[in-house]
Amino acid sequence: MSPEPTDGALLEAHRRGDRGAFHELVRRHEGPLLQHARALLGRGSQYEDAVQEAFLRLAQTPPTLPDGVRGDPGLERAHLGAWLSTVTRNLCMDTLRSETRRRRREEDVANQEGASDVGIAGVEEQDTRAAVRRELEKLPADQREVLVLRLVGDRSYKEIAEITGKKIGTVGWLISVGLQELSAKLGPIVAVEGARSSGSAASSPVGTTTRGGSR
Repeated sequence: MSPEPTDGALLEAHRRGDRGAFHELVRRHEGPLLQHARALLGRGSQYEDAVQEAFLRLAQTPPTLPDGVRGDPGLERAHLGAWLSTVTRNLCMDTLRSETRRRRREEDVANQEGASDVGIAGVEEQDTRAAVRRELEKLPADQREVLVLRLVGDRSYKEIAEITGKKIGTVGWLISVGLQELSAKLGPIVAVEGARSSGSAASSPVGTTTRGGSR
């Protein structure tokens, strides 16, 4: 069996007009981007629109991988993933700034939908992913974003800081506070995820969280 093409190879194939290569890049990166965008914009179609626009920009002006990244499948994927995350975040920020009123209306609808789900909450709690997602959506946007990037996107503290424009210490503090909020609701579920998030860094004071920058 031939080895799976790297992201760099797929980018080159896309530049040559290979549509299949671009579809494969979308398949690889779409999931984490949707999680990131939804963490910023909430429910509704806007978060999907932001991700679609990010991929449109990738199709039109694909980034050039640095020399130090080329040839390493992991580094290529991480670099392209970070590029896409940054583009997606910028698009989400534009949406939040330009369509504040529309966002408020959508949040009102989301709150009403959430209230209608109370009767089946006991059933939904059997689904761990659904439980975590519901509680994530209740967190402030800055906590929600860094937690999605860390727990779902498996980003390092340094990568999250670069994507969000926050200091590494701030990222660590937001993750710590967010995990504490989630643990109050989800208990053992967050205990497992928290152990995955740089060990003790998630529960350390802000001044010691810079260790998380290197995974």
